[in-house]
Amino acid sequence: MIVNAFGAAKRTELDPSIHTPIVESLLAYSPVAFAVIDPQGNFLEMNEASSRLLGYDQSELIGKSFFPLIDSENEQGIRSNFQQALQGELKDMTIDIKHASGYSHKVTINTAPILQNGSCIGVLTISHDASDRNRIQERIRYMANYDDMTGLPNRHSFMRMLDDRLEEAKRRGELGRLAVFQLDVDRFKLLNATFGREYGDMLLLQVAERVTRGLTESDAAARMEGDEFAILYAHTGDEQELDEKARSLKLLLDEPFELQGFPLHITASIGIAVNHSADDDAGHLVKKADLALAKVKESGKNDFLFYSEEWDDRSRERLALEHDLKIALQKKQLVLHYQPQYHLQTGDIVGVEALVRWEHPERGLVPPGQFIELAEENGLIVQIGDWVLREACRQNKAWQDAGLRKIPVSVNLSIRQFMQQHLHEKVADILRETRLDAKYLDLEITETMTIDVSHASRCLLELTKLGVTISVDDFGTGYSSFHYLKNLPIGRLKIDRSFVRDIQQDPSDAAIVAAIIAMAHNLNLQVIAEGVETEEQKRFLQEHRCDEMQGFLWGRPMRGEAIRAILAEAG
Repeated sequence: MIVNAFGAAKRTELDPSIHTPIVESLLAYSPVAFAVIDPQGNFLEMNEASSRLLGYDQSELIGKSFFPLIDSENEQGIRSNFQQALQGELKDMTIDIKHASGYSHKVTINTAPILQNGSCIGVLTISHDASDRNRIQERIRYMANYDDMTGLPNRHSFMRMLDDRLEEAKRRGELGRLAVFQLDVDRFKLLNATFGREYGDMLLLQVAERVTRGLTESDAAARMEGDEFAILYAHTGDEQELDEKARSLKLLLDEPFELQGFPLHITASIGIAVNHSADDDAGHLVKKADLALAKVKESGKNDFLFYSEEWDDRSRERLALEHDLKIALQKKQLVLHYQPQYHLQTGDIVGVEALVRWEHPERGLVPPGQFIELAEENGLIVQIGDWVLREACRQNKAWQDAGLRKIPVSVNLSIRQFMQQHLHEKVADILRETRLDAKYLDLEITETMTIDVSHASRCLLELTKLGVTISVDDFGTGYSSFHYLKNLPIGRLKIDRSFVRDIQQDPSDAAIVAAIIAMAHNLNLQVIAEGVETEEQKRFLQEHRCDEMQGFLWGRPMRGEAIRAILAEAG
């Protein structure tokens, strides 16, 4: 009879001449710890691996009882297992063994009977150290639940704990008494880039320590990712209490940090969400706090803000609109309307401004005020702007090819388009593609685009070399420096509609409009007034020798077919 390494007794017929050598080889060389114990619990035999596991020499244990090596708490259990093994059962358990050095460590022991002529003459033990495995399992568990650098719970652990706390609050009817703070270190990427990742990690360790100061047993903090921390506060339901907590936390973080002797001041932004709704789970509540945090950062950082339920509908609407806008570009739902521009003295049409509109299959015609700002934020404005430029040039060329009056088309450039490298090359490619003469394209920029004078000068010179003209849109509402008017290749100013609107009622607006016209003419610039809606406004502009106008008085934005009819009538 031999016992295999899994503790299973298996009856095998062996030649007696090789039986003893096999056993001796197992005892001598096997890395598995074997020991043979007699019915009284004394060691009869053991291999080197077993003695190493216990920390003794074999000579110190042979003939000695096994039981004194067992921790007292486990002794009764192992004695019971030993007796069951003597009765023919296979047993295993993990127990604490007293090592020769004095410490206890966990050992997993499998016991099996040794049978001879049908009788049990002893017990075979097969042992291995469970401590390493336990340490590995504990390390894995720790890494799954805690941030390795700060020692705080990680996102996974925090979200699980938050879900449990929210469920408990729901059962107790304690809505409005749990608050999540999402805290983000302002300009952390800049700090990391300036001082290095090592300093960044040192800072986060100190932030983690301050974040956890003053937390009660009912509170919790976690490092969510990067420089973002989450704090769960249990409170009385009074928002003023949370307001004070947020202010105290900010004051705590305002104190200088020390990084290897270097004092460093930081600021932090905090978004706060409270479990007012029974439908809030961890994901919803953290998302609300994240949204409040994002709004703080948009508003200049270094502040805190409570989430408002009103944001939800607007956020969902905004996300839906962003999705639909991407589809609109793919499915060609964008269209151009054109507003005619007229010479104020003769009344002749002298140009058109291309204005983008969105023909949504469900919402109908969406005006630019509802989607242009969104497109600027998500970067789609460049793609939209390129399409508008190409389509306006194509349409103007089509009118000319039909024998209609040749007039320029004005196209607005977004700040993102204007800041692109090689904009002039893109414009040149579109002009070649549509075969439109460059002098029939007018590009409109805003005053704010000229703040970077060197870029603006270089870009506008490259564009005017192509033959296109440049107009400044919304003049008087932005940068308003005469420097760029003198030094940049600009051909026309557009007086903003906000000045034209009250030209009859507000003497200041009237004075501003008159001054702009006079100044522009002295600089040899053309002037066009936007938003002209009344005869009185038109007469004032005529009296002050404004060159051109556009507005509802003589023409609203219209589709290309209507402009074609106007051009045909103009001859």
